[in-house]
Amino acid sequence: MPKQKITKEMVVDTAFDIARKDGMDRVLIKKIAGKLGCSVQPIYSYCQNIESLKAEVEARAMQFVWGFIEEQIDPEDLFASTGRAYVRLAKEEPNLFRIFILHRRQGISSLEEFYTKETDPGMAEFLSDRLHIDVERARSLHLHMLIYTVGIGTIFCTTAPGISLGEVVKQQESAAKIFLDTALRDASYRERSEWI
Repeated sequence: MPKQKITKEMVVDTAFDIARKDGMDRVLIKKIAGKLGCSVQPIYSYCQNIESLKAEVEARAMQFVWGFIEEQIDPEDLFASTGRAYVRLAKEEPNLFRIFILHRRQGISSLEEFYTKETDPGMAEFLSDRLHIDVERARSLHLHMLIYTVGIGTIFCTTAPGISLGEVVKQQESAAKIFLDTALRDASYRERSEWI
């Protein structure tokens, strides 16, 4: 039987599978070689070092995360379904969620920059239209929920034996209601102030 030719795609696929199952810290050249049934030489021929390979795995993880979130979103309930999608990702794919949360984000020195780079630009306009509040208040509401969801998702995927999905979703929905009520109350107060 002829020996299988190892390709770069096979190396990255195997590294991604390891990261997904065991975490990024388990992505090791020897482990990849063992899974592919080859020496470490073909792996080193496709990547300069383990850091460059991990960067490719991270990029693949980002693609997976955005695809996962997109599949979960309900267009009729965009805001809440997006939050639930992140929590479901943390539950079903904890290692990929960790990679998503912990990857280094370059060029960010404020929450505004974080918000701009991490979110769909149409979400604030969608919330503004749906909730009848100004776009700036909608952006603030969305940022609050993004921060909260990332935080609770991180707690969710790093605890053992694990918090129930129901408890996390209930907490997330409670926070969303508080943030939403505050945004609506502030919008109403602002409108009344403008009438005076």
